[in-house]
Amino acid sequence: MNDSTANTPNDPAGPWAIPVRRPLPGEDRPKGTTSFPRKVWNLLVAIKDGLALIFLLLFFVLLFGLLAGRPNAGLPVSEGALLIDLGGIVSEQPAEVDPFAALSGGAELKEIRVRDVVQALETAANDKRVTSVVLDLDRFLGGGQVSLAEIGTAIDKVRAKKKPVLAFATAYTTDSYQIAAHASEIWADGIGGVAIAGPGGSRLYYKGLMDRLGVTANIYRVGTFKSAVEPFLRNDQSPEAKEADLAYAGILWDNWLSDVKKARPAAKVDAFIADTAGAVKAAGNNLSKASIDAGLVDKLGSRMAFNTRVAEISGAYDDSKPWEYNAIPLENWVAANPPGQKGSAIAVVPVVGEIVDGEAPNGSAGGATIAQHILDAAADSGVKAIVLRVDSPGGSVLASEEIRQALLAAKAKKLPVVVSMANVAASGGYWISTPADRIFAEPETITGSIGVFGILPSFDQALAKIGVNADGIATTPLSGQPDVFGGINDEFNALAQASVEDIYNRFIGLVAKSRKQPINKIRTVAEGRVWAGGTARQIGLVDQFGGLPDALAAAAKFAKIDGDFHAKYFEDEPSEFSKMLASWSRGGEETAALPRGWFGIAAMNRQLAERRLVQDLSMMTAAGSIQASCLDCRAYLPATPRPGQGEAKGWLAALALLLR
Repeated sequence: MNDSTANTPNDPAGPWAIPVRRPLPGEDRPKGTTSFPRKVWNLLVAIKDGLALIFLLLFFVLLFGLLAGRPNAGLPVSEGALLIDLGGIVSEQPAEVDPFAALSGGAELKEIRVRDVVQALETAANDKRVTSVVLDLDRFLGGGQVSLAEIGTAIDKVRAKKKPVLAFATAYTTDSYQIAAHASEIWADGIGGVAIAGPGGSRLYYKGLMDRLGVTANIYRVGTFKSAVEPFLRNDQSPEAKEADLAYAGILWDNWLSDVKKARPAAKVDAFIADTAGAVKAAGNNLSKASIDAGLVDKLGSRMAFNTRVAEISGAYDDSKPWEYNAIPLENWVAANPPGQKGSAIAVVPVVGEIVDGEAPNGSAGGATIAQHILDAAADSGVKAIVLRVDSPGGSVLASEEIRQALLAAKAKKLPVVVSMANVAASGGYWISTPADRIFAEPETITGSIGVFGILPSFDQALAKIGVNADGIATTPLSGQPDVFGGINDEFNALAQASVEDIYNRFIGLVAKSRKQPINKIRTVAEGRVWAGGTARQIGLVDQFGGLPDALAAAAKFAKIDGDFHAKYFEDEPSEFSKMLASWSRGGEETAALPRGWFGIAAMNRQLAERRLVQDLSMMTAAGSIQASCLDCRAYLPATPRPGQGEAKGWLAALALLLR
């Protein structure tokens, strides 16, 4: 036997074994024999390629969102009906979208800028491409009364040009009807109608709950009528606060009635409001028929019937679908018709929302942010005057003073300053108005509330209830104060009250100097009392009635501008990313979620009122500074969450959410 084929002890396969040649260095390995390092490398390459593909897809999604979210200046039809869909609320300055809420699927109420609606209506009045105007109020949740009146005036300008204005809603409430009253045709669904509530209602008082929990609200305030802190001091409304509320609410209600009656002189408004239930019973328990009988509504019909009526006036988009009319969306029209830029520039600086310390996005007035806008306007060589557009219930005294100092710096450069008050300009909103050469307001404006307060809760009694006590040493009467766990002592309370009184005296001193009145006279109209614009003018807190156009004209006159002028807004523009988030979070799903009909809207208003509960408790636990704020004024503004508001900060706010 040949030795080369002989079986050996180390050859278990025997003589039939197939010899396997190992690859030499540099040769490729046979398939299926990839080394472990190469497998790891291939895995890393696959992960890299997958991530690159994901990021590429995200890029195109974001690009599509940006393009889809940006208003298109192109009109979908050559002529047709201007569609003003007010699904949400109207405001002076829509709040910045919260990216975390949007990306996590949280929906936000849509906010429509008032000046966009007014500008669209005014330009549509004289443009032949707009053959009618449609007001979709089916899911409208309201706005400030000044804003609603401005929109109504703009509608009147359209009607003065003999153009039809048609309004539709399943049901109308106080705010939506104030706008609809100016339409030439008011439509309601057969299962809807009109239900007017008017101003008023209750608010929560927490003193009983706080006593049971052992929480002490250490309140430092000045002003008999400074009712902002009453919910933490009382179980009910004080007679002084009730007197003030009835006074300005009555004026607002009278102005509402006057506006609606002027727009609908044939309607039986008083009788219907005085006994709505009786009118409905007389109509066979049919609210829509009762609304027709009272002349508040012109026609009943479904949305399809309403759309068909609009198509008869402005043409059908598709002849095979007569219920689809030629529509020009508000966003497209505004983008296609930007405001004019002729003549000299007058800066307009909006102050919208609660005045807070530091920087803040749109919808909340950060002291540093607003002050910088004013200083930017003052540094702009093309700006000839400044108009401060105020729609704020006030807030931090320090932030308000920061804004006032910026206005004084602008005046030092010989720039006239005019204040235009919108829906609310109270407390800190009035503080920042004091440097003005002239103050404009509307009869419906809520202003005044000249008073300040501070709140510091302490929890020594609450902790004692669960067997926890605080103890320690002190080297001075103010050591460790304010001690929220061991209790706030008399020395700190006296110091805090003195600080509040000092700031209050500064406040009324600023007002007296601004209004050129004796300080004793200002004291009689101060003390935190809230006034309607009409009364505020009578007592000298406001110079004259008028809106933003009137304030711009006055500013131009002060600046001695000959010829044309235009408004140049100094405010933060929402980023493209924010606009995209807005188009997502305020898109179709949110619109579909908004209520229709007066019962559904009433339920939604209840939810919005719950947001005020969280705002109240958050204010007590997170204020952090002396406040010149009018909390009562918030009841006359839409209860939409603004940046920094309505968040569950502090354990009391968290408790409120748990109670929900």
